[in-house]
Amino acid sequence: MPIKAVEPQRLYRRIAEQIVQLIRRGEYRPGERLPPERDLARQLEVSRPSVREALIALEVEGYVEVRVGSGVYVTQRRPGNRRVDPVSGDSGPFELIAARRLLESECAALAARLASPAQVRRMKAALSAMDRDRRKSVMPLENDRRFHLEVADASGNSALALAVRTLWDQRAGPLFVTLEHHFDTPDLWKAAIAEHNAVLAAIEGHDPTAARAAMRRHMDRAAKRFQRSWTGGPH
Repeated sequence: MPIKAVEPQRLYRRIAEQIVQLIRRGEYRPGERLPPERDLARQLEVSRPSVREALIALEVEGYVEVRVGSGVYVTQRRPGNRRVDPVSGDSGPFELIAARRLLESECAALAARLASPAQVRRMKAALSAMDRDRRKSVMPLENDRRFHLEVADASGNSALALAVRTLWDQRAGPLFVTLEHHFDTPDLWKAAIAEHNAVLAAIEGHDPTAARAAMRRHMDRAAKRFQRSWTGGPH
């Protein structure tokens, strides 16, 4: 038998498998609420974002149900229920945000030096379209992507722009989409659009330091929004 390569598992995947084993052993029964994230993180000696990524993976796979305002519950098992295929290829949502923070902040700084007037106009158009979507109660995901890719293109570095596109393609995966679904609100997008405006103002003002800082701030606040408590209590 040929030897097969051993693929390293992401941390959130290892956490998810530990929780699945507890569910299968009956320590958490169908309909029961799992312990709070902070308790799971303490018991597993990992970060809370990693626990949240694991719980989102388990929700996608059908093991748990997230009820915002209440908590995370083990799903009811029924004879013949089929779980969806395990999520294994996706990077965790917080990994993606961290990677985007590194790359896109430098893209913003470069764009502040190099963006042409036409590129700045396209950024403004994308941002205006985001705000129109929000006012119509449409989640402006496509125009959000458009804005960030315009900034990446304006960096003048095609390799950076390709890397940013690749991260945005992963953002469309089931883990990020499911996490985002729990927090998408008009107020969230109002705050996000204000953060985008700060990035645009710094680029238009040809201030690389301010553009880099504004993009980092946007990424940090995005991560914080996705870490809000599901129970409505203290984080």
